[in-house]
Amino acid sequence: MKNIEKLFENNRDWASGVTAENPEFFSELAKRQKPEYLWIGCSDSRVPANQVAGLAPGEVFVHRNIANVVAHTDFNCLSVLEYAVNVLQVKHVIVCGHYGCGGVMAAMQGQHVGLIDNWLRHIRDVRQNHAIQLSELEDEKDRINRLCELNVIEQVRNVCATTIVQDRWEKGNPLAIHGWIFGLENGLLNDLKVTVTDQADLADAYRIATGT
Repeated sequence: MKNIEKLFENNRDWASGVTAENPEFFSELAKRQKPEYLWIGCSDSRVPANQVAGLAPGEVFVHRNIANVVAHTDFNCLSVLEYAVNVLQVKHVIVCGHYGCGGVMAAMQGQHVGLIDNWLRHIRDVRQNHAIQLSELEDEKDRINRLCELNVIEQVRNVCATTIVQDRWEKGNPLAIHGWIFGLENGLLNDLKVTVTDQADLADAYRIATGT
């Protein structure tokens, strides 16, 4: 229980520090949230969206799952996306993976880990779709990291294909979808150059990013 109590102590210290720096911070935060960004990332504890992007509470709306997958049957993810796009009116959707992702590694190596195998099927499909490109990389770590990148790119395409994003674009409202990846070994974000701002951009952005 001491470990749990430590979390409350940390929270009190954090809240006191924030209040000392900005006495109005929490009163303003409680009024509303108006983020410009939706972050769709991996559940990995080493990739906290706010800290990685240098954003304060209230500045980024977050959805996380194993291996940052955007599946059209996942109503949890789609509900977050719809709320972010249609209610919060975010201007950017960021799909962010990370190198060395355990979910991607399991999909790459064909590991069987239980119920999650059904979820990882989405990434195994990505692996199969890019099997030739991946086979050209001799080093296993390089293959896994490239699949991490390809997975992000595929999920960007999935976000763009949702009715939520399509409707936003059809109404002429600006919305940019980005694909990024985070390096655990250096703490840096890498832009995968797959930013899409309308349906016409998608094919070229995907082709360039995947190298196909």
